[in-house]
Amino acid sequence: MTAVAFERDVVVIGASAGGVEALCQTVRSLSDEFPAAVLVVMHLSPGATTALPQILTRAGPLRAVQATHAAPLTRGVIHVAPPDHHLLIDGGALMLSHGPTENGHRPAINATFRSAAVAAGPRAIGVILSGALHDGAAGLGAVVERGGLAMVQDPADALYPGMPESALACVSTEHVYPADVLGKVLDHVVRTAASTRPVEPPSPALLLEDRIARDGVRVSPAATSAPTGNARPPPKRCAGSCCPSPPRPRHTRERRRRPTAGTAVPARVAVGVPEHTEDRHRAGREHDRAHDIAPAASARAAGRCLHRRRDFPGPGVQPVLDRGRGRPGRARAARPIPPRVRRVACGA
Repeated sequence: MTAVAFERDVVVIGASAGGVEALCQTVRSLSDEFPAAVLVVMHLSPGATTALPQILTRAGPLRAVQATHAAPLTRGVIHVAPPDHHLLIDGGALMLSHGPTENGHRPAINATFRSAAVAAGPRAIGVILSGALHDGAAGLGAVVERGGLAMVQDPADALYPGMPESALACVSTEHVYPADVLGKVLDHVVRTAASTRPVEPPSPALLLEDRIARDGVRVSPAATSAPTGNARPPPKRCAGSCCPSPPRPRHTRERRRRPTAGTAVPARVAVGVPEHTEDRHRAGREHDRAHDIAPAASARAAGRCLHRRRDFPGPGVQPVLDRGRGRPGRARAARPIPPRVRRVACGA
């Protein structure tokens, strides 16, 4: 087969923990006429705001912007993936999707690497910088499988060597450098014309994984007019009165209204309770206060038990009232008790 000459004009850089410093060192070594588009993917929290574009703009000569949907893939510009969105490539434009998380992250480095492998093929360069765990290793393997180039930060130079070590275990490459040297080599590689044999079309597994990450989102009109695979059509929206929403069920009890000023408060009437019950309860409370006896109801409400203690010469006969327990109006007969006994709560 005849070799095909091409230029590597798509660079995808993935980083995670400890990657901000490595990114700054890498972009600082790039020239202001860098002839390739740079895509940067860094693990971010879904609801966070990022200042990474401003940091990278101050760190090097290239302008860094936050990627937007359907924006053109521009050479000499660093496109930073926004939080909670995968950064993908569709033709010559960028695409943001809300596809499923990979390795617990969105944006995921694997998703961007696979998209670059499908869209750019041998023109893509994948770069792995400092980070924990193994995100980006499988995607870097897809880039190499499609004829692209793999570059990895030296694990000894990385603050978190997990991602570089996982990438080297998955891909064999000779481009392993510290972060400050990595930028210089990258600037030289993109300016050197490369040639390779025609590569095979993307495998069905690679296309399936890329389609899952896209989540049915397309940029080009041809793709939107004829969706393929398991792409989902946009949901129908109705803003009129043709689809009234059903009433919401009420599962809460209505709050009792407080009486306003000047309104008479109705007296509480106990149904089925003898009239002398309140009098007996009042008499029992007065008796407890007179003899310093802890009320059983308060002790029971506090979750404490009752016991007897011989430190008070109580009366010879103490009436025991059955207050509460759902049987108002019933009182047990008084019984004699020995002196110096009283009922108190535990811990009194």
